[in-house]
Amino acid sequence: MSHPNLKFNVWHQVRDYVMIVLGLLFYALGFSAFVLPEKVVTGGVIGLASLFHFAFNWNVAVVNYAINILLLVIAYRTVGRQFVLRTIFGATVASVLLYFMVPLFPKPLVEQQPFMNIIIGATLCGLGLGMTFTHNGSSGGTDIIAAVVTKFRNVSFGRMMLYCDVVIISSSYLVFHSVDKIVYGLIFMIITAFVADLVINNNRQAVQFLIFSEKWEDIANAITSETHRGCTVLDGVGWYTKHHVKILMVMCRKMQSMQIFRITKAVDPKAFISQWNVNGVYGEGFDEMKVRLKHKDAQAAIAEKENAPQESSEP
Repeated sequence: MSHPNLKFNVWHQVRDYVMIVLGLLFYALGFSAFVLPEKVVTGGVIGLASLFHFAFNWNVAVVNYAINILLLVIAYRTVGRQFVLRTIFGATVASVLLYFMVPLFPKPLVEQQPFMNIIIGATLCGLGLGMTFTHNGSSGGTDIIAAVVTKFRNVSFGRMMLYCDVVIISSSYLVFHSVDKIVYGLIFMIITAFVADLVINNNRQAVQFLIFSEKWEDIANAITSETHRGCTVLDGVGWYTKHHVKILMVMCRKMQSMQIFRITKAVDPKAFISQWNVNGVYGEGFDEMKVRLKHKDAQAAIAEKENAPQESSEP
């Protein structure tokens, strides 16, 4: 007899891959139906593939896939096996979708409206990328280059991707000799990043749960194993019954809230649970506290961290 937690975990993995494919479908549709027919070069490896397509009439999907695989081979030892496998899946799905979609749209869906096509295409691409990244996927592209460079240089991941995209978009001038194409490419990049951030940040919002149940220990174990989130056990007294109770406090991402409800209901359908949004959660497993300490405070924090193991070992 299979364990219910195992089934739940398998379903969670399957759901992630389905959402990644759906996100890449939105991305491929936006690029193939609205952007490529306008002969606009975007950022990333797909933009580089577009340059080869417009200059030499090479297949966009094939060139995109070949460049991604080449980058992954070069970056394998730097970025790690998990990143490579995840990116191979995303790049393969994206390239297959592009291979079949690009020939379907020789002309943009909204004819003689290049600006409108760029806005619609960028919105669909941003939505698709946001869905892909939210479910731990990757479409490949310049994030491979950025991941490698940030390993050896003190440059942020986002800034490195921006540098790569601007260079690729600006290179379209060598093919079209048109400043308009560069402007459209930059607009596409800005809107895509904005929409992707909206999708990602919406799913990164944090929520807090208080769970009251006689089976609190089973619920805590299930939450820890299935969602990889910790639980804090609080002591309480039910004033109506005058009985001592255990209360679970859980912090998680908003996208995991439904998973918390399902786990709780599966273990104890009679559990009492409350949920509310929190403005921010900072620390391990959540966002980093991006505040600067004064020089003296920073030195004191470092010294305290270094002395902590020695102090704790004293009798």
